[in-house]
Amino acid sequence: MSELARLESRRVGETQHVSVSGEVDLSNARALFDAVAAAVPDDAARVVLDLTSTTYLDSAGIAAVFRLAERLRIRRQDLRLVVPPGSPIRPVLRLTNLDHVIPVDDTPPGAVSPDALGPA
Repeated sequence: MSELARLESRRVGETQHVSVSGEVDLSNARALFDAVAAAVPDDAARVVLDLTSTTYLDSAGIAAVFRLAERLRIRRQDLRLVVPPGSPIRPVLRLTNLDHVIPVDDTPPGAVSPDALGPA
């Protein structure tokens, strides 16, 4: 895998959280998402792919996310993406309609939004 991106994975209950940080492009997209698929155990019901710290995602990265979604669907595992509204990759998801195929959340499941905390 290229040094452009890093992968971290952790399990919480039936959900596998996988975070990708850095740049995802032609040089590392396939290896990165193969690593994501390998990090997800068969007994995980859900996979949350957190792209909050992903700064660049090209067409190879989009294609790899589509392939990952299909692979997980075959394994009967749900995939959700986390991409904050201000993220530089959010427009790419909209342009490619990836957000119509895979649910996209603004924050990771279970995270407390700043609005929920009330006034400071």
